[in-house]
Amino acid sequence: MGNVMLDPKQITAVILAGGEGRRMQGADKGLLGLWDKPLVAHVLKRLTPQVATVIINANRNQQHYRQYAPVISDSLAGFAGPLAGFEAGLSHAPSEWVLFVPCDSPLVPTDLAERLCAAISHPGQIAVVDDGSRLHAATALLHQSLLPSLNDYLEGGDRKLQLWFARHEVLTVDFSDQAEAFTNLNTPEALAQLEKTGEE
Repeated sequence: MGNVMLDPKQITAVILAGGEGRRMQGADKGLLGLWDKPLVAHVLKRLTPQVATVIINANRNQQHYRQYAPVISDSLAGFAGPLAGFEAGLSHAPSEWVLFVPCDSPLVPTDLAERLCAAISHPGQIAVVDDGSRLHAATALLHQSLLPSLNDYLEGGDRKLQLWFARHEVLTVDFSDQAEAFTNLNTPEALAQLEKTGEE
């Protein structure tokens, strides 16, 4: 690709809503309400203007999610984590580049796709968000050519994102200027706290 800028308007975004919500008492996180809308609707609203297409990766309540966007499910059984969502997204996306965002990040930056795309210079790279204090490994931009490597890794039985990333060239993209945009709502308390702060 040389240094041709990757155009965010040509990529697909996949909202990862396929988890089992263990820390949310098994709730389907993407459908939890925040400011009178489900979390997935907030993520969708922020991602839609940034990319060509948005798809939702969900393993239950698919008919509910379909009200918002096309839905794809994991091909791996049993809530296999973000990598299973990556596998589904890379397999089904209509574009070569796919941006993944967890459904519990309702405040994702409006320039997320643009900044991750700008970091990439060839298809072997994975661009991942770094908020200045930690890596948000599930918020990442990947190319479909990594699918065979991912399938191979998953077939080996491993599920850890970082271990698979370690096999590839990972670019950390600095979002420390918007660290609060990656507030993960992993607990009912975190959700209640954000609800109180008022919308955006």
